[in-house]
Amino acid sequence: MIELEVQRLIEGPGIPDDEQFQRWITQVLNDESSSVVNVRIVDQAEGWALNKQWRGKESATNVLSFPASVPELDGVRILGDIVLCVPVIEREAAEQGKTLEAHWAHLVIHGLLHLLGFDHTEAEQARAMESREIDILTDLGYANPYEPTHAD
Repeated sequence: MIELEVQRLIEGPGIPDDEQFQRWITQVLNDESSSVVNVRIVDQAEGWALNKQWRGKESATNVLSFPASVPELDGVRILGDIVLCVPVIEREAAEQGKTLEAHWAHLVIHGLLHLLGFDHTEAEQARAMESREIDILTDLGYANPYEPTHAD
């Protein structure tokens, strides 16, 4: 069982509903024991503040992951928090010629893989993480997010 909490700092068209988030996360965790994940949907200001505080970057970013550092308890694994910045995601989807839904799906999966210990700081790690993302997205019916696309 996957327990998902979605915290919405902002609402709006194009932002996935809880069922979409649940579907994407379940696709990643289908073989996991009981897990808890928190998803927080933020605006530009919070995205900027969190990226500055935790990564020292002077900009908002699309997704941040905060893995929990607590042991499994009674068979329940608390994975951590995924923070998604709406304006950045919307801008990137338009710039990259991707559907907004596909970009959201990719970033949720990307953030969740970080919670599971995947990383992309080294080339071999990046290939493994990207391969896993592509496989999951393909299973969900989305295109490879790393293939170049062109907006009309």
